[in-house]
Amino acid sequence: MPIGAGVVLDRRRMLDLVDQMRAALPNEIKEAEDVLRRRDELLQRADEDAQIKLRRAEQQVDEILEHESIVKAAQARADMLVREAEARGDHMLTDTEHQAKARLAEAEKLANEQMDEADRYATEMLRRLDEQLQAFAKNVRTALDSLETRPVEAAATAER
Repeated sequence: MPIGAGVVLDRRRMLDLVDQMRAALPNEIKEAEDVLRRRDELLQRADEDAQIKLRRAEQQVDEILEHESIVKAAQARADMLVREAEARGDHMLTDTEHQAKARLAEAEKLANEQMDEADRYATEMLRRLDEQLQAFAKNVRTALDSLETRPVEAAATAER
């Protein structure tokens, strides 16, 4: 973009930075959403796994009920399987939440870095523009001063 006095602002560079910021942030959000979706799927799978194991344990208990001496052992095994499934589900949930938080923090960090870069670029461009405008204003002031002192000099020359 022409500014004046031969100064040009690189519009494509500024637009590229804005486009990069727009493109990066949605991708990070999508990745965070994917992590959350995977967490939900893992939880669902863990719950289904726990349900399957619980049903298997209940079937085993029903079959063994005929034998009283083994009933207590089967109940203990079923309880243990349920606890293991719950513990695994809790562990998977914790891991998935940590991953989601890490991805979100990473997305926020990237977005902040990109915003900082854009701010630095904009600040630099505005500083350059300010310097150019000050130089332009100085040139205008010099020209005005020159024009204003010219009639005084012409009158002084005419008197001689």
